[in-house]
Amino acid sequence: MNEDELDDYEREAELSLFREYRDIASQFRYVVETERRFYLANEVDLKRQDAGSDFYFELAMTDVWVWDVYRADRFVKSVRVLTFKDVNVEELSAREFALPQELALDE
Repeated sequence: MNEDELDDYEREAELSLFREYRDIASQFRYVVETERRFYLANEVDLKRQDAGSDFYFELAMTDVWVWDVYRADRFVKSVRVLTFKDVNVEELSAREFALPQELALDE
């Protein structure tokens, strides 16, 4: 596979992932972003854990979709993340998932 074919493959995989996200996003209540991943989840529990003079976050999610182009199965029953980095959790209403018409990918 040459470099152009690899670029085309990666671009198509990303586009497919975005389309999947667009199609399933309305089924989830939360958007969660960590330093390594982006998730959609229906239940989220975020706790700060103290560790001596430092702290970390323990994040537990259930009924999860993982934004990862290389995963064969992005739907996961539960996910647990431990991180020293920032975690962003947003509860979204259904109307916030609507894409502007100019971004629509309908063919």
